[in-house]
Amino acid sequence: MTTKPLLYLEEYKLKQDANDYGLADELWDFESFKRKLQIVVVRYDENELEFDMIGVSCAIANVFRRLMLSEVPSMAIEKVHIYNNTSIIQDEVLAHRLGLIPLRADPRMFEYKANETDPPSALDTLEFELKVKCTRKNKDSTEVTNNENMYKNHSIYSGQIKWVPIGNQATIYTEAAVGPIDDDILISKMRPGHEFDIKLFAVKGVGKDHAKFSPVATVSYRLLPDIKLNRPVAGNDARLLQKCFSPGVIEIAKNDEAYVKDARYDSCSRNVYRYPQLADAVTIARVRNHFIFTVESLGALKPEVIFVEAAKVLKKKCRMFLDEIKGN
Repeated sequence: MTTKPLLYLEEYKLKQDANDYGLADELWDFESFKRKLQIVVVRYDENELEFDMIGVSCAIANVFRRLMLSEVPSMAIEKVHIYNNTSIIQDEVLAHRLGLIPLRADPRMFEYKANETDPPSALDTLEFELKVKCTRKNKDSTEVTNNENMYKNHSIYSGQIKWVPIGNQATIYTEAAVGPIDDDILISKMRPGHEFDIKLFAVKGVGKDHAKFSPVATVSYRLLPDIKLNRPVAGNDARLLQKCFSPGVIEIAKNDEAYVKDARYDSCSRNVYRYPQLADAVTIARVRNHFIFTVESLGALKPEVIFVEAAKVLKKKCRMFLDEIKGN
C-alpha cells in the first residue's frame, strides 16, 4: 500500500532541477535572483521595444506582461455628452468609437478621479469637443462621384476633436501634448444635414477596467529557441533543412554544409520533422529562462517608460502585501 507513494516521491525528487519551474521546490533567494537577472535591449523604435529578460521564471515574465497590459494607467475618453447627432451612427456606437481613440496626454501628470459624480477639474480631467456639420460645397455643381469636391466635412477624423482647457491647463499643456495621438482615425462618414455637437471628458484609468485605458497595443513574450544540429547535413539535404526554418536561422557554409546562424527568430514550426532523412539531424528546444519581450506602445508613453511603470506597480503591490503580513 505504501510502495506507490514512495515511488512517486522518489520520481518527483529525481525530476527536481533548478531550471524546472514546474516541479522545482527550491527556496527563493534574492541574491541568486539578482545575480541571474539580465535585461538586454535588442531593438528599439519610436513606439516599439524588443528586449530579453533572462534568468527568471515564466511567473515573473508573465507578471510584467500582465502589468503592462492592464495596470499601467493612461488617459482615455470616459464620458461623452451628445447634444446633437444626426449621423447614421447610433449614440452608443459613436460614444464607444470615441472612447477608443488613444490620447497623447501623459497619465503621470494627472490624478485618478475620486468620484464619478464630481465635476471635472484641471487635476483629473481633460475636456474636448467635436462640433462639425456636413454641407455641400457648391449647390450648382454637377459632380456626382468625387466626395471631396461635393461635400465639406464628409469624413470626420480624430484630428477634428478640439481640446477645451479646464482651469489653468492652458498654461501647463498644449493641444498637441494632450490630444489624439493620430489625426487620421476615421470617426464617421457624413452627408449634408449630418451634424455632431459633442463634449468629451477623458480621465485616468487602467486596462483591467477597460481596454481603452491600456497604454499598449500589445505586449507579448516567447521563449528563446534553441536549435542544435546533431550531425553534419550537406548538399541538397542542407538546402532542404534551410527551407524548414525561418529566414536567417539556417545558413549554408562554403563547404556546402548547414549550420545554425541565429535561432532567435525561428517560429519553431517543426517542419523539419516532416522529412525522415532530417528528423534525427536536428534538436529543437527552448531556453526556459530566456524570454523575448515585444512591447508596442500606443504613443502616450514610450515603451521603456511603460516597463518601468509596470515595475513600480509591482513594487507597490509587494509593499502592500508585506504590510498586510506584518499587520496580521
